[in-house]
Amino acid sequence: MQLYLDCPCTSFPRSFARDYKETYRYPPPSTVYGLLLSLVGEIDMMAHVGVKLAIGMIGNDPPISRIVRKQRHHKFSRDHMGTYPTSKFSKPNHHELLTDLQAVVQIDSSEESTALKLMDRVAIALSTPEQITRFGGLSLGESWAMVNGIRTYRKTDGTIRWLVKDSRGLLSLPVWINRQTTQGTFQRFSIAEPGDAFTDACWVSIQPPAAPAKATKTKRSRKSS
Repeated sequence: MQLYLDCPCTSFPRSFARDYKETYRYPPPSTVYGLLLSLVGEIDMMAHVGVKLAIGMIGNDPPISRIVRKQRHHKFSRDHMGTYPTSKFSKPNHHELLTDLQAVVQIDSSEESTALKLMDRVAIALSTPEQITRFGGLSLGESWAMVNGIRTYRKTDGTIRWLVKDSRGLLSLPVWINRQTTQGTFQRFSIAEPGDAFTDACWVSIQPPAAPAKATKTKRSRKSS
């Protein structure tokens, strides 16, 4: 299944971005996975672990614009107690935006363990949306970055440039982000030329990072003197 996405304005803040919010140039797999879950009305991030996604761009890279927007800085202490006066904790910061983004997403649910695959749920959402229950707008990235639409890809939409996994690639994009620790897994990519054939290296498996192994303490036996 290949989907066409049209998003007029969005931003994918880099993991290290602080005051100056730089954006990734291409949609990260973690963001695209979140969009698909939102499309089918799923709130459990683990519901479709194992799905494979491929992301491609149509046309030239979307231009990056820099704007100034108000950003709130929350400070927690005994004195503030959850109260954040605008005059003290808001200040202008630069923010990068992507405009006129057109992307293609290909889905492969063959390695999912659930009975109802994500690919099947997406097909239901597009063909008979009255069968699903969801809430909020459909956004690619932050909640304000709403998409114009999502549908099945057509050849007339344009030639696709796929993101290809590449250990030496200059593009590092998040595949999974832990919302509690803000840490996750990343994958390096390169961008293919227009018209290059689709390969297995275009697939990215959505998997949470493995839990770190707990260190075990060994008891030392006392040597008799």
